[in-house]
Amino acid sequence: MAADLSPIDKAKFLAAKRATDFVEDGMKLGLGTGSTAAWMVRCLAERIREEGLRVVGVPTSSRTAQLATQLGVPITTLDEAKWLDLTIDGADEFDGNLNLIKGGGAALLQEKIVATASDQMIVIADAAKDVTQLGAFPLPVEVIPFGWQTTKALVEETLVSLDVLNRDVTLRMNGAAPLVTDESNYILDLHLKRIGNPRQLALVLNQIPGVVENGLFIDICDIVVIGHADGRVTVRDVNSGEIEEDRVEFVPTSNIFADLD
Repeated sequence: MAADLSPIDKAKFLAAKRATDFVEDGMKLGLGTGSTAAWMVRCLAERIREEGLRVVGVPTSSRTAQLATQLGVPITTLDEAKWLDLTIDGADEFDGNLNLIKGGGAALLQEKIVATASDQMIVIADAAKDVTQLGAFPLPVEVIPFGWQTTKALVEETLVSLDVLNRDVTLRMNGAAPLVTDESNYILDLHLKRIGNPRQLALVLNQIPGVVENGLFIDICDIVVIGHADGRVTVRDVNSGEIEEDRVEFVPTSNIFADLD
């Protein structure tokens, strides 16, 4: 199965594997949601099995909780954990200041709560997520179902005065019905194409009645680990300004792939 991985999946796996090197025994971890985060949970489970690593994770979605339980990664709630040492999660886009767009997996609310309740956040991604300016990926905004069409209209009206290239707003669907998040809310996707001032946009969106949270993560991410299909991994630290590049061994026979057969 490992040999059949696409280049992008290989890059995601390499980023995830490198990021788990930051995990130390006894840590309380935020476990992200999405395809790259799923690789991280697999890598973490492998370290638990092979090294006896003792950690406990706080999942950011029901999907991640199910995967962690299936693979033998101990989990708890944020209320029980209180505060976390580290959160590792993916991103849909990140810029040079490590500002993020997240929420493609519709888990942005729990992801942001968990990330901000951590001493450190590490983002894992393939190189395609690295952008000069945020906005090509639609910005998710979580809204309560009551009056969502009014909220949508208010969002559209607000965007007129902001530095964005496009202002199309759509309700995310799951088949013929609106997609419902783990917190029983809806997602509006803002097709902005370019976000000139992410910090301003994040603040303004959260002032709109009906908006629960938006997918802009500003000043939350500390390190990004970028995987490349050729085996290279780039580690950027926004606090120190350091950029490291190394290689991660890709082992096709690793136990990490056993449950994918």
